[in-house]
Amino acid sequence: MLWQDAQNRVYLTKELDRITGQGHSAISVTDTLKIIECREQRKKLSALEMELAAARQEGFVSKQSSDMKKTPEKGPVIVIGIFTSFGRKNDRDAIRKAWMSTGAALKRMEEEKGIVPRFVIGRSANRGDSLDRSIDSENSQTNDFFILENHVEAPEELPKKTKLFFAHAADSWTADYYAKVNDNVFVNLDSLRNALASYVSVPRAYIGCMKSGEVFSEQGHKWYEPDWWKFGDGKTYFRHASTELFVISQALARYISINRALLRTYAHDDVSVGSWFIGADVKYIDDRKFCCSSWSTGAICSGV
Repeated sequence: MLWQDAQNRVYLTKELDRITGQGHSAISVTDTLKIIECREQRKKLSALEMELAAARQEGFVSKQSSDMKKTPEKGPVIVIGIFTSFGRKNDRDAIRKAWMSTGAALKRMEEEKGIVPRFVIGRSANRGDSLDRSIDSENSQTNDFFILENHVEAPEELPKKTKLFFAHAADSWTADYYAKVNDNVFVNLDSLRNALASYVSVPRAYIGCMKSGEVFSEQGHKWYEPDWWKFGDGKTYFRHASTELFVISQALARYISINRALLRTYAHDDVSVGSWFIGADVKYIDDRKFCCSSWSTGAICSGV
């Protein structure tokens, strides 16, 4: 507060000189009031500066100065959001056993490798019901959920869930990368970390198994797109990363966080994410190791 007030002193002095130093033979009532106000501010600033000087002599250091001297803590390499839903505890347990770890092992992975995996879920439409209570109970034992408190869990709301995950994850962790993966996908974390290391110098990276495909305009179709007409006469989606697993860099997660209220969602989460980057200076990285069809040499993921 003191240093902010001191900064205003230069402006106030210039304002006083401007009003009084230009040879005016008469000044208005408004200018007179400004002069009086400026003089009062000068007195207050002088008193504040004296208080600040006395405080410094007694060893006072401002929070801003002390914070600047601190070495910033290194954030995680990657935050992985494992998208799950109600009634899928068996799938979550399979992931915990196969590649995510639990308890002390999970904590060690976060601290030593910089990998932070969390199951991502919203809340029940009937807030506080047995579905919510079962998740809260599970989380109290495992402490590995990232619960979107203001999101209603529903299949048709998956694109909005994806947007909220990236926005809130960027607000909660300062990571190099943020990933979205489905809870029926197994991930080779060492391969994932090695792949990301090769892209560390790429700004605004959007990494995944890139694809496009037909836009379906027929109501009732499994992949029906209500906004099909926006995709042109050819009815083909633009390039985007497949939903099973994809990664975005910190700058893109922050971009989503800042613009969450403006970013449009479509019928499918992977298409929605791709649409957010169309007009931005984003580096698309089509890495086939992110295609989760089956395990192969160097593969990062595999669908179950």
